[in-house]
Amino acid sequence: MSRTGGNGGAFRLMRAAAGGRPLALHMIIVVVLLATAVTAGGTLHAPSYWVVLGVYAICSLGLGLASREPGTRLAAGEEEGGREPDWLAWASTLLNAGIALYLVVEHMLAGAVSEAEDAVAAVSRLPAFLLLLQTGLTMRVAHTILFCGLVTLAWGGTILFAALVPGSMHLGPRVSLTEEVFSLLTFLAAGLVVIDGTRRLRRAVATALRVEREKAVLARFVPGKVAADLAREGGLGTARARHACLFALDIRGFSALTREHARDDVVRALLDIRALTHAVVTEEGGIVDKYVGDAILALFVSGRPGEQARAALRSARAIGRRLQELNATRRREGQPDLSIIVALHAGEVLVGVFDDGYRAEFTVLGTAMNQLARIESRAKAAGLELALSETFAQLLGDPPGDGLALCPVREPAGAAGSLPLLTLA
Repeated sequence: MSRTGGNGGAFRLMRAAAGGRPLALHMIIVVVLLATAVTAGGTLHAPSYWVVLGVYAICSLGLGLASREPGTRLAAGEEEGGREPDWLAWASTLLNAGIALYLVVEHMLAGAVSEAEDAVAAVSRLPAFLLLLQTGLTMRVAHTILFCGLVTLAWGGTILFAALVPGSMHLGPRVSLTEEVFSLLTFLAAGLVVIDGTRRLRRAVATALRVEREKAVLARFVPGKVAADLAREGGLGTARARHACLFALDIRGFSALTREHARDDVVRALLDIRALTHAVVTEEGGIVDKYVGDAILALFVSGRPGEQARAALRSARAIGRRLQELNATRRREGQPDLSIIVALHAGEVLVGVFDDGYRAEFTVLGTAMNQLARIESRAKAAGLELALSETFAQLLGDPPGDGLALCPVREPAGAAGSLPLLTLA
């Protein structure tokens, strides 16, 4: 689903959730205006007033029923993933603008009797503000601009006409141009606020929808909390560069284990290590990326680099402690102890959900990954249980905290230019 198409469909669903509320608002406006016309009276264009309100009521009812008719929506393509019935939306906007500007101009031309002046003036302007708000709540920016523009032009044009023709007999009694100018400016200010609010609301909804979509995609590959963090930070719908702390674990002597022990015992040992690592890494907010034979690759990609590094180091130490408990259980069962090698590195990597059309996979690429493999190989040759690259160690700070102390690993002969390694003292 494209971003535009997905957002458009979601906006349609949100509008559909409103049900008949726009129609109900139109009917309420009609009732209020009719009641005011009966109780206030005093207009010089009473017949046209009643005719216009009647036409508005009939058209509003017709548009409301048409928008709820399945055949109309299907013809417009809404149910088949196409556009929503735009002609209905535009017709409703133009109808609303028409009644609003008519009522404003009607009041200026007809005026009011003395005892009903304030009531008639207020009711003639109220629909313009109510319908402006209702149009904005449809989250259609262009419609809101059109509504505001039409009403403003008609209102302002009438004021300009009255100002350019002093003593014009076209204005109704007790109509104050000063008051009309102030009311117009108030409407224009309200229109700008509603338009800006509509734009902001659309952006907020679009952002929320994007986050939810990418969170749903990522949740297929990574833990829910990590998926939520990554989605808020921009998601991984496409491959992109990110900082990550990389974690590689290997079972020492696994080849000999496969030669000297029964197949079931080997499988059990492998699964025990995998389960232990997965539990610890997930608890620390990391991602177990893949299993390759007896090796496990994990990633820490959410949070700041320092937070990633501390979480990765806590995972390595927790795995070591839990491995001691696992080995105690294995000894009681007559099984050999298991030992592991953990390599930690940090750097910029290319991460994303790669989909070739046959299989989608969360993958990490980059130079840091190649360096991690070399760090693990050197740690194995040096007989280390835990090896940290200097890049990773710098993220921990100096000192690294938790009472830890790091010491450099002596470079083997002929290893000049390789990545400096450290381990726990």
